Amino acid sequence: MLGSLDCMHWQWRNCPKAWKGQYTRGDIKVSTVMLEAVASHDLWIWHAFFGVAGSNNDINVLNRSSLFTEVLQGRAPAVHYTLNGNEYNMGYYLTHGIYPEWATFVKTIPLPQCAKDKLYAEHQEGARKDVERAFGVSQARFAILRNPTRMWQMRSLTEIMYACIILHNMIVEDERDTFRVRYDDN
Repeated sequence: MLGSLDCMHWQWRNCPKAWKGQYTRGDIKVSTVMLEAVASHDLWIWHAFFGVAGSNNDINVLNRSSLFTEVLQGRAPAVHYTLNGNEYNMGYYLTHGIYPEWATFVKTIPLPQCAKDKLYAEHQEGARKDVERAFGVSQARFAILRNPTRMWQMRSLTEIMYACIILHNMIVEDERDTFRVRYDDN
């Protein structure tokens, strides 16, 4: 697994009035800018693409992102593994149901009927929450991400978002080994 893929909206309080229509989605009702991210179970953010207008959905962001350009052009990094006797050479991302039916996306089973499908859905949905946890931890760490931004320029928003992601990853790296319990046999 390469990570969990999802998008987050960051409210843009000072969005210029002329742009409000493209930065506002009907279900959110406020102007937002979207962040697409891939995060692993340890909350490390491996990929970030920021700046798409909030009126878009995850698929529109995916189409503008460079994340799958290499995959679609056949130049993706080589990943080899065997699962249930089948050889695979492409990594996969955990996503939710809105994403397309690509071999690189692993989605849940919407209405699992048997115990095996229910167990799979439970594990997939639990692991997919890694990216949402990464969003939540970033927002908890950085109040500027938790609250609506008051910046006027998109460039300022972009610089702030990427700076927070870099700082978040630095903290994750610094704390990575502190969670391992070390026992002294003496």
